[in-house]
Amino acid sequence: MTQLSASILAADFARLEEDCRRVLAAGADMLHFDVMDGHFVPNISFGVPVLKSLRAALPGAFYDVHLMISRPLQYVEAFAEAGAGIITFHLESEDDPVEVIDAIHAAGCKAGLSIKPGTPAGAVLPYLSRLELVLVMSVEPGFGGQKFMPPALDKLAFLREACAGRGLAPLLEVDGGVDAVTGPQCARAGADLLVAGSYLFGAKDAAAAARALKQA
Repeated sequence: MTQLSASILAADFARLEEDCRRVLAAGADMLHFDVMDGHFVPNISFGVPVLKSLRAALPGAFYDVHLMISRPLQYVEAFAEAGAGIITFHLESEDDPVEVIDAIHAAGCKAGLSIKPGTPAGAVLPYLSRLELVLVMSVEPGFGGQKFMPPALDKLAFLREACAGRGLAPLLEVDGGVDAVTGPQCARAGADLLVAGSYLFGAKDAAAAARALKQA
């Protein structure tokens, strides 16, 4: 069954704990925590103090932290200490990918690498054996509620084949515009983990929305 990571960027920040409890109870497997620095992407979201507070309120949740920031190496240890389970950073960031991956592992977390829509999937291959997760962005990072970009499906299929051919099994995650139509398409293309924000948090029946994705 496909796993589901609920993107808290779409939550009601005035009721963050309540909203996160609701989607976890509805069937989300983890919480997706998008960190934006206003430099790598135009927006600024939230950082270490929010993750630390949320983990204190929901210590049993698994935190899927996505660093959309220019200098991820500088913040790996802080996010690990705040409660991250997986830390994913962008190949397009300014730091050396191997150094960041090593730092994530040294901090006791699983390491993920993400690529923007304009970056070819093949760019991930030199790092594939070091990773527990690869995140394919199906929208431009930095904004919630965008429309799904279909070329992400080809990237997922390429990466699934590349992993199989190398005997590797990192999770393949997709983020952006995931809903009841695009989610199953991603799962068929090879995605193990779907990030859903607006579709899940905005659903009248979050449990039904979660089932539609997890049974994709």
